[in-house]
Amino acid sequence: MKYLDEYRDGPAAKALIAAIDKAATRPWVIMEVCGGQTHTIVRYGLDQVLPKHLELVHGPGCPVCVTPLEMIDRAHAVAARPEVVFCSFGDMLRVPGSRGDLLGLRARGADVRVVYSPLDAVKLAEANPSRQVVFFAIGFETTAPANAMAVWMARQKGLQNFSVLVSHVLVPPALTAILGAEDNRVQAFLGPGHVCAVMGISEYEPITAKHRVPIVISGFEPLDLLDGILHAVRQLEAGEAKVENAYARAVRADGNPASRALVEQVFEVCDRAWRGVGTIPRSGYRLRDELRAFDAERRFEVEGVRAQESPLCISGEVLRGLKRPADCPAFGRQCTPETPLGATMVSSEGACAAYHAYGRHLDARAAERR
Repeated sequence: MKYLDEYRDGPAAKALIAAIDKAATRPWVIMEVCGGQTHTIVRYGLDQVLPKHLELVHGPGCPVCVTPLEMIDRAHAVAARPEVVFCSFGDMLRVPGSRGDLLGLRARGADVRVVYSPLDAVKLAEANPSRQVVFFAIGFETTAPANAMAVWMARQKGLQNFSVLVSHVLVPPALTAILGAEDNRVQAFLGPGHVCAVMGISEYEPITAKHRVPIVISGFEPLDLLDGILHAVRQLEAGEAKVENAYARAVRADGNPASRALVEQVFEVCDRAWRGVGTIPRSGYRLRDELRAFDAERRFEVEGVRAQESPLCISGEVLRGLKRPADCPAFGRQCTPETPLGATMVSSEGACAAYHAYGRHLDARAAERR
């Protein structure tokens, strides 16, 4: 495919791997932030062809995976109401809550629908004035502009039967929380190119200055990631710590000003709980107070719903880069894509799903037999 195959070129990849091997003289731990990057790394085996002393760990960059269990349960409580049409992207339908998932709820009669844009939910509300249409607004800064546009349009149209269940999370506070943890091992980050395409790169500069860690904004193809790793290793070896944009074909320093302005008009920053991680201060978005009429948590009074994670699931440690999916005793056994214990096994961007899809659970079992 034009403009894509160029970033999957074998000889170019070998040249980058050789350059990384030459540059990396000491052990380093680098975390890729985005779940899409994780899937590329596992799919193409990039972590297996790098120098043995260079370790890649997986971060909390899957928005489905970090949506807290209590928010999933709140979604179920809203979706179960007979007057509600509950709209969501498809990857949320199989994420397990305390009592099953949204697909199971739909099988029992709830009106749960997959949409491809939050604006589809706005159209549904406009076409069905007697029903309450709720959109599950999750994601990082990447999806915030479209969700903000949906709320803005609903207000412009005067739709009183449209609301959003908001569980937006922000990347920079999560990186700060990882670096501030006593058990942190991360020495550099591959930053999320899609988030930076919206927000720009300036939010990461205080992190590099305070914690002295390189952050290299990277894309999602094999050559993007290998180039990002090379930039990170060169900084680490030189004792440098700065933000580098290695994804300039998609990311500008100031991001997308129009999208940022719309997000700021609709949302405000708040504390937010992350699944398996806990509450991170000022790490999420919520609707501004003047738009509270569109807040599904308030409209349906589900703010007080609480939940308890499965004791078998180690997704929190996976999301913080402390363990790999295959380190989990339940991985590929009690926890599979068909019977998931946590969101990291369900989401198309989840690390556990990536390891399972590309056979790493088989590698782990073969190692056990040896």
